[in-house]
Amino acid sequence: SGSPVLLPWRHEVAGILIGYFGGQEFGTALADILVGEAEPGGRLPTTWPATQEDVPVINTTPDADGKLEYTEGIHIGYRAWLKAGVTPAYEFGHGLGYTHWTLDSAEAPGTAVPGAVVPLTVTLSNTGDRPGKQVVQVYAERPGSVVDRPVRWLVASAPVWAGPGETVTATLNVPTRLLAYWDNGWSYEPGDYRLRIGTSVNELPLETALTLTEETQTDSNQDGAA
Repeated sequence: SGSPVLLPWRHEVAGILIGYFGGQEFGTALADILVGEAEPGGRLPTTWPATQEDVPVINTTPDADGKLEYTEGIHIGYRAWLKAGVTPAYEFGHGLGYTHWTLDSAEAPGTAVPGAVVPLTVTLSNTGDRPGKQVVQVYAERPGSVVDRPVRWLVASAPVWAGPGETVTATLNVPTRLLAYWDNGWSYEPGDYRLRIGTSVNELPLETALTLTEETQTDSNQDGAA
């Protein structure tokens, strides 16, 4: 009884390798990963639930009149999971390799004008005994916003490679355009934002504060592109 448990065996295995859509040499690449000659470098573009009951949008069947209400609004994908406060089996952005990492520090300007691009420098270390890859991810938060916003949303990401014991830096560009919201045109809400830095939507050990100043230019893009 109850909601079906998805991947009920996931805690009984050492790891799960997801191949997605491989090409002609997929078998060779898969073998290299399984024997450790290469490292799996992907990160989840979707959220994997622990139970079917946890899925935020499960019913996509129109009603008797042929209507389908999109009641979730902007809270789709990982944003829906964050709003519900439900912990999935594997979250958006999650992915493991064959080494270990620490995220050491992050630096960024404290203020920015609307339309600017904010450079964010992240220092991280490969603490394992073999080369590896990490994907640094940056999410924005705007507590107390005057408009409906996600709990947090992705604004930048970048892959990083390092040898064993090596410390490297990554510079990510965060467009303030991704802090805007749509209201018959892209509008900026001045004030304080948090930039959360980590390796998935839920693993965010670093953060820095950013203050968006009063609007000094108009972004009148009307095509609705995000």
